[in-house]
Amino acid sequence: MEIRLATERGFCFGVRRAIELAEKAVEERGSLESLGAIVHNRQVVEMLGNRGMRIIDSLNEMKGDTLLIPSHGIRQEILSAAENRQLQVIDATCPIVRKAQQVAQQLHQEGFTVIVYGDASHTEVKGLLSRAGEGAIATTEVPEQSNLSRRIGILSQTTQSQKQFAAFLAQIMDSKLASLSEIRIFNTICDATAKRQQAALKLASEVDLMLVIGGHDSANTRHLAQICSSTGVETLHIETANEFDLSSHNEISCIGVTAGASTPEWVIEEMIQKLEQSSDR
Repeated sequence: MEIRLATERGFCFGVRRAIELAEKAVEERGSLESLGAIVHNRQVVEMLGNRGMRIIDSLNEMKGDTLLIPSHGIRQEILSAAENRQLQVIDATCPIVRKAQQVAQQLHQEGFTVIVYGDASHTEVKGLLSRAGEGAIATTEVPEQSNLSRRIGILSQTTQSQKQFAAFLAQIMDSKLASLSEIRIFNTICDATAKRQQAALKLASEVDLMLVIGGHDSANTRHLAQICSSTGVETLHIETANEFDLSSHNEISCIGVTAGASTPEWVIEEMIQKLEQSSDR
């Protein structure tokens, strides 16, 4: 059995930066509190928890004076509340996410109704909406005209698919352009995300089975799995090697492996080792 790896996979710059900031902070301070998971990967959260980082759901749960902002950011009102409490804030927000936050705020200040292409329940998107002003919406479907002004600004959740975002924009232009006086579009999708998606798509077209490794609550990993599945190849989204049983895929001759941007290399290696051991039997 052949095992092939996507050329772009695993930790992106923003995730690596966030983890390094957290590791340095817990080493210097002995403890640290993160408002939600630093990244959407259980193994990383457990690793940092063993070193002294505690996950909290609200500022009311703070026991210390040092707060870490996760890589996907937080809502503006929570950040302001943390500053008002004079907490020591370590901002591990991904620079690409922070740029998207600045775009959302700029569009609001210039009087545009802001549309965020993305999952309204995702932490990153909630942070974008908190900076986008009244009337801002998050959606993956073309909104009703009654929800829009004549001037709209559009940006994307950073982990969305370029292809799907382009299709969304095309639908907006086709159905809404005549009723708009001005439209501004910002492509805020992370370049690392796009590269991982392109590499996964290419690999998926060349193998018999795709394994996409990453947290089940990771948006970018889910999108990778969706993209691979769109080629028609069997695709499995798994978090760890323990979730995959090769014996149920005896006819497979070539397996492709990719991983989300928050998946650590050691988790990928465990999967590869399991595949190699199974293929040698």
